[in-house]
Amino acid sequence: MEVYKFGGASVKDAEGVRNLAKIIKERNQKNNLLIVISAMGKMTNKLEELTKAYLSGLNDTHEILEEVKQFHFNIISELFPDHSNPVYNDVANSFVEIDWLLEEEPDNAADYIYDQIVSIGEIVSTKIAAAYLNETGCNVQWVDARNFIHTDNSYREAQVNWEKTEQEIQKKLAPVLEKCVAVTQGFIGSTSENFTTTLGRDGSDYSAAIFASCLDASSLTIWKDVPGVLNADPKWFDETERIPRLSYHDAIELAYYGATIIHPKTIKPIQNKNIPLYVRSFLDHTAEGTDITGENNHLPVPSFIFKVNQALISIFPKDFSFIIEENLSDIFSLFHKHKVKITTMLNSAISFSVSFDHDPKKLEALIADLSQHYKVKYNTGLELVTIRYYNQQTIDRVTVNKNILLEVKSRYTCQIVMRDKTTVE
Repeated sequence: MEVYKFGGASVKDAEGVRNLAKIIKERNQKNNLLIVISAMGKMTNKLEELTKAYLSGLNDTHEILEEVKQFHFNIISELFPDHSNPVYNDVANSFVEIDWLLEEEPDNAADYIYDQIVSIGEIVSTKIAAAYLNETGCNVQWVDARNFIHTDNSYREAQVNWEKTEQEIQKKLAPVLEKCVAVTQGFIGSTSENFTTTLGRDGSDYSAAIFASCLDASSLTIWKDVPGVLNADPKWFDETERIPRLSYHDAIELAYYGATIIHPKTIKPIQNKNIPLYVRSFLDHTAEGTDITGENNHLPVPSFIFKVNQALISIFPKDFSFIIEENLSDIFSLFHKHKVKITTMLNSAISFSVSFDHDPKKLEALIADLSQHYKVKYNTGLELVTIRYYNQQTIDRVTVNKNILLEVKSRYTCQIVMRDKTTVE
């Protein structure tokens, strides 16, 4: 039993879908293969734009939805010149519920509405991919991930009910996979009331890991547009190195600190079952890629992770008393309340500093709450670099012409919050 996961970049156009089919066909696997697919290209962003317009009462919702539809039907027409193919009606029917939703005024919580609209990206992409795979001679069955991945009702960040999920996957999905290849969606699940939920932005890797764990898969392969896990993002470094082998531990660390190659929640489910994770290039599917396993392999080279648009908050007791456990408990509860995810932190006797992705609305609300009991200072427009297996040379490399606002070091990891020296205070 194997699980393959293809991201949005791999199916961003008709040629991408053809390439996916080529990869599957070359492996000549008739069954015991589950294919998990994300929304096509940047469609999640476009559907988020649609959700925002709808919730804001703007008049361009139907125009945005029409753009989404046209994008998908352009791909379909390239893949299926014969317009009598059932995929045309199947995809059109998938958009009907969104059409109906847009006709009504928003009367549910924003996060609930988000999940109902944005999830359509995965539904449609998998229907197109499954239809094309069948067209090329593969014995494929489309299955709805919402029938298997069961969650609570924490919309946009749903928590998986593992016991029920594993039970349903073993009972209903495993028998299907004994007979054919199945195509399903990443990112989505459902509540006990059958309402659609999502597992967090870019959560399709996590979905694939859930399926792999519950199926006791022999491996999980994530197909990317890079040759494997690199020691730095090519956007920031002209020269990067592929890491041939990674331990689960290092993979979790890199994902937690913001490496975009793997979703942070992906590793734990497969580590529990000791399932190897292979990162392979869909552009060159014969290349070696990266193997992530339980072997204790240290990274062969320092790895760099950059995050921009960071905010840094420093929190002080108003009476200059110590920052103690009671204060930290209170502070963390406020971060949890406002759904602010900390990227690094440092405390001293009378201060506690944290950085996080800058969301103006969340920052304003968080500061308002913190300011009731604490003195707060903050900066925005910052960068955070994390270096795994650092040395002074690697630190010097990334801090040229930078002002360092915060630096945290552990045995293997260094994190630096900084900004350009030219930035005005």
